[in-house]
Amino acid sequence: MIAELVSSALGLALYLNTLSADFCYDDSRAIKTNQDLLPETPWTHIFYNDFWGTLLTHSGSHKSYRPFCTLSFRLNHAIGGLNPWSYHLVNVLLHAAVTGLFTSFSKILLGDGYWTFMAGLMFASHPIHTEAVAGIVGRADVGASLFFLLSLLCYIKHCSTRGYSARTWGWFLGTGLCAGCSMLWKEQGVTVLAVSAVYDVFVFHRLKMKQILPTIYKGKNLSLFLSICLLTFWGTSLLGARLYWMGNKPPSFSNSDNPAADSDSFLARTLTFFYLPSKNLWLLLCPDTLSFDWSMDAVPLVKTICDWRNLHTVAFYIGLLLLAYYSLKSPTTERECDGKFVTNGKQNANGHSCHSDAEYRNSEIKSSFASKVENGIKNNVSQRTQLPSTENIVVLSLSLLIIPFVPATNLFFYVGFVIAERVLYIPSMGFCLLITVGARALYVKVQKRFLKSLIFYATATLIVFYGLKTAIRNGDWQNEEMLYRSGIKVNPAKAWGNLGNVLKSQSKVSEAESAYRNALYYRSNMADMLYNLGLLLQENSRFAEALHYYKLAIGSRPTLASAYLNTGIILMNQGKTEEARRTFLKCSEIPDENLKDPHAHKSSVTSCLYNLGKLYHEQGHYEDALSVYKEAIQKMPRQFAPQSLYNMMGEAYMRLSKLPEAEHWYMESLKSKTDHIPAHLTYGKLLALTGRKSEAEKFFLKAIELDPTKGNCYMHYGQFLLEEARLIEAAEMAKKAAELDSTEFDVVFNAAHMLRYVFATVC
Repeated sequence: MIAELVSSALGLALYLNTLSADFCYDDSRAIKTNQDLLPETPWTHIFYNDFWGTLLTHSGSHKSYRPFCTLSFRLNHAIGGLNPWSYHLVNVLLHAAVTGLFTSFSKILLGDGYWTFMAGLMFASHPIHTEAVAGIVGRADVGASLFFLLSLLCYIKHCSTRGYSARTWGWFLGTGLCAGCSMLWKEQGVTVLAVSAVYDVFVFHRLKMKQILPTIYKGKNLSLFLSICLLTFWGTSLLGARLYWMGNKPPSFSNSDNPAADSDSFLARTLTFFYLPSKNLWLLLCPDTLSFDWSMDAVPLVKTICDWRNLHTVAFYIGLLLLAYYSLKSPTTERECDGKFVTNGKQNANGHSCHSDAEYRNSEIKSSFASKVENGIKNNVSQRTQLPSTENIVVLSLSLLIIPFVPATNLFFYVGFVIAERVLYIPSMGFCLLITVGARALYVKVQKRFLKSLIFYATATLIVFYGLKTAIRNGDWQNEEMLYRSGIKVNPAKAWGNLGNVLKSQSKVSEAESAYRNALYYRSNMADMLYNLGLLLQENSRFAEALHYYKLAIGSRPTLASAYLNTGIILMNQGKTEEARRTFLKCSEIPDENLKDPHAHKSSVTSCLYNLGKLYHEQGHYEDALSVYKEAIQKMPRQFAPQSLYNMMGEAYMRLSKLPEAEHWYMESLKSKTDHIPAHLTYGKLLALTGRKSEAEKFFLKAIELDPTKGNCYMHYGQFLLEEARLIEAAEMAKKAAELDSTEFDVVFNAAHMLRYVFATVC
């Protein structure tokens, strides 16, 4: 138990510096803008939407079905709102728990010695975990790993009690339930069932490849066959249910997310997809260069046979195949006893021996001595159960490394990334076991004490370096600016673009503009960056340049509704009403099919219709304006703030002298946002018009109370006072309005006109 506690403590301690971190990168969409986390959203929506809050069956859905992770976010939100501290705390505690379970699992394979301790510490400190633990959305991987290990441990219990206890099927039920939970945290969790099958065949029964078919054919181990069949059935059922729930359609991604998948060259796709696993293994072995994002051109395509990276690919697969071959090949001394294979005096089918007394004593002495030396146990107390051989552990480690990674290989379907560090969280278990068992094998093989010490301390040093790298890398996840600056070396286009957004939010306009232009230097057709640069220029009154970049953004992505919206607004302000009208209409007709963020698209379309209605309103076409406003209400997404739209509906009805309808929409506007100042003013005008003077005055005064610095509020109240013949008060309001909004021509003009009228009347 000491190894588990110490390893967990290290996993906890290394990530304490993430508790002060902010929300970063994908956290914004998964948490800050995800409607499924809000208390007013029914919690059942989580089971119908993807990880990002989009309906799972929508054509633009990411198809990432992780309801348990989203539920944990919702619980965080219910307790601490949008305070990132509680979210990070849960991630760190989950990582500590996973580390403890992994160490416990390692003890089953390596025994209760310092090699188990080494495996646990290596997993706790590995830098590849920083994205999964320090990045809040990585909780999906950590949570899936927790239930992945629980499922595997339940299956190990099932194997050890099979045929001896009625509880064995209770453990199998636990295996299935935990596997399902792991999949509901993240998709790759279901692969634990395949890893469990590998454990049963190659570790518990110690079968070699050539022994599997004869064992099945002769029917000598029906319990093994039944367990494997049940694992296969349950895994197939989970995958079938998962595919059905997401609409029986694979997700679609943009070409920048996975350039190889979008390549027209079959050779480039093949060579790149074969190369990427070797790149991932290198990140596990030497996590020196890490990045928040590996999309776009972070890993250039392998386009020709002559690319030197093909040597890495060849070396990777040759090494993998050799390792698998020598671990799975049949031993030289093998015989059969009672229809079951016996290897070196050990029966492989059920763990019982079939040999003479002399053979038993010799093999037991050797086995006991080897297991003690290999696992750092120096006392003479024999272990209660025989530990798996090095070859058995290598097979299981390879399965842990490879099988959970298979969904990310583009083998069955294209994925939305090139490399994702958090996807390596579960495979890193196999990697840590491989390194540990390799070091242990070398330790046992060498004879000199110096070499033994060298191997041991080299492994310990690797853990220390991993821990230092983890602590340093956590610093990059403190906030988005640090994170994006750290990624410039790997993915300059994405890093500069995101950094521009951060700098813009800090009002560092020139630096933000420079960052956007740097991003476009590396990748000139990024629609989002073209749009963001246009928006920055528009906000700084550089309208001609803004229009240029909006048009480039639309050319790069014709479905970018927000670019149409801002183009129309600029044209409308420039008096080009016909061009603005055509732009708004075109935007309103863009469907949300296959769009990454349909909610944001619908918000932009609704805003386009709102502005088109305002355009008609200003031209005196009130019926047309009402028609457009009604269409906007129909297309309006849940997260859209409707108060301005409702208020303009009331204004249009007011102009058409349909006062009851106008009052209804003014009230709807105030209901959706109780402090909406324009609705207070327009509703006050309606109340005054219908003779409810005292009520009207309350709304005017409330508007002034909400924003005492807004001259327009005083102007409207002054006009009301003027109509009530309260001339002195009206003059004071006009003077106040002119003082507050001295740069607003309309306010100053109306105030001057009111003052002249008051003075003329008084005189």
